[in-house]
Amino acid sequence: MKLDAQGWFSGMRRVRSPNFDARPPHTRISLLVIHSISLPPEEFGGPGVEQLFTNTLNPDGHPYYEKLRDLKVSSHFFVRRDGSIVQYVSCLHRAWHAGASQWKEKVRCNDFSIGIELEGSDSTAYTDAQYRSLSSLTRRLKRAFPIQDIAGHVDIAPARKTDPGPYFEWPRYLRTI
Repeated sequence: MKLDAQGWFSGMRRVRSPNFDARPPHTRISLLVIHSISLPPEEFGGPGVEQLFTNTLNPDGHPYYEKLRDLKVSSHFFVRRDGSIVQYVSCLHRAWHAGASQWKEKVRCNDFSIGIELEGSDSTAYTDAQYRSLSSLTRRLKRAFPIQDIAGHVDIAPARKTDPGPYFEWPRYLRTI
C-alpha cells in the first residue's frame, strides 16, 4: 500500500463515493475513527455497504433499508471480514462517517479525522484478517498524517453510537500499530 498525492492508496480496491466534501482550510488530520457496519444488520459479505456509500442502496431491498432512505454517508475505508480493504474517499477529503461528534474539545470530527469501517457488529468478533489489515492500514496512515489519537465511533458520539462494539479488541489492535 502506497499513498499517492491525491490521497488514494494503491493495493486496495477503489470505489469512489459521492458523499464527501472539502475539509476546512488548514485542517490537520489528527484522529482515526474506528467504526463497524453490516448491511443488512448481522449479515456479512454482501453489497449493502458499498451501495450505501455510493447512494445506490434500494430502500425496498430489505426491510431495514427503509431507515436508510436518502441517507448520505461514507467512510474513507471499509475492511471486509476477509481483510480486503476498499477505499471510498480520498484521505485528503472529508468523508461523512462521524455525524454529530466531539473528540476532546473539538466538534465535527469529520473535519479532522479519517474513518475506517470494519465489516462487523456489536455481537460478532472481528477476524484475524481484519486486525492484520487494520493494523497495516493504521501504520501507513500514521506515517502519512499527524495522527495523534484513535477512537471508536462510540467515543466521539456516545449518546448515538456503540461501534465498534464490545468484541473489538482494543489492546490487541493498539499493540500492533
